[in-house]
Amino acid sequence: MPVIARLIKHSAWVACAAFACGGAAAEIAQCAAIDRDDERLACYDRAAGRQAARVEASAAPPGSGASAAAPTPMQEAWDLGESPADTFEIHSHHSVYLLPVFSASRINAAPASPTRQPVELDGIRSTEAKFQISFKTKAATRLFGDNGDLWLGYTQSSRWQVYSRGISRPFRETVYEPEALFVWRTNVGIAGVNLRYVGLGLNHQSNGRGGELSRSWNRLIAQAGMEKGNWTATLRGWHRIREDSSSDDNPDIEKYLGHGELELTRKFGGHLLTAQIRYPALGSGNAKGSLRMDWAFPISRGLRGHLQWFSGYGESLIDYNYRANYIGIGFSLVEPF
Repeated sequence: MPVIARLIKHSAWVACAAFACGGAAAEIAQCAAIDRDDERLACYDRAAGRQAARVEASAAPPGSGASAAAPTPMQEAWDLGESPADTFEIHSHHSVYLLPVFSASRINAAPASPTRQPVELDGIRSTEAKFQISFKTKAATRLFGDNGDLWLGYTQSSRWQVYSRGISRPFRETVYEPEALFVWRTNVGIAGVNLRYVGLGLNHQSNGRGGELSRSWNRLIAQAGMEKGNWTATLRGWHRIREDSSSDDNPDIEKYLGHGELELTRKFGGHLLTAQIRYPALGSGNAKGSLRMDWAFPISRGLRGHLQWFSGYGESLIDYNYRANYIGIGFSLVEPF
């Protein structure tokens, strides 16, 4: 039997040489004479050119599809790899957290706007609880060849007067934020910074209330996501969709929340630092703005603490034109990166 096997093997090399293998046949024949399995396999790979293919793949530039490198945080967050995830899977969006203590330097006890009369909120305390949930899902993928994804997102944040027993612990303010965003993968390097994607979307924010306490607006938002090492930056600029003056709850909201924001994150050793800066309204001498800082830090395996500080206008919609400082401490359940 070994004699028959050797005859078949040598016949194969002869047939290869006769039809198309050319100079490779001699090299393959030499490989067959090697006793050790690993050395013989390496010899076959060299003869077949597989080693060169691996070198070319490892040298391919990021985003080319040939590199086997792990996705970066922003690529993973927005599914920007070459093999798209399934549609309608749930992905993280903004932070998900619970802050049992969220305290303001002063409370807006009589919120108002140019078109809404002040409403006295008796018994409201400056210390409350705050929590936020946020997620997104891809509704359509690769709309233009191998690029272009449509995402649907939802974020909800609530301020709960859990310590105000005398007024039955009401929710002082809840902000509802559904949105749709079209994302285009770019992966363009600019001065050492990688522009990962650009996007254009429609965003709605409201507090779900009626009468004098109603606040809402709709925006077209353009955004871009960038990365460098452990840094990520998301730049957003928006244009408010105008409403009829008779139904506009907050006609001067852009004066306080501006026309855009910059969000920077830095990830290191299980910690995530985030800074959100809202730009003041362009061309306004009375421009306002805000700064929010978040620090998610490890407590134990699978659990992070969360510290949040906010200063300026618009911590919530009911307070869009009210300036205060806020600080909160609690737990971070999900982070975007």
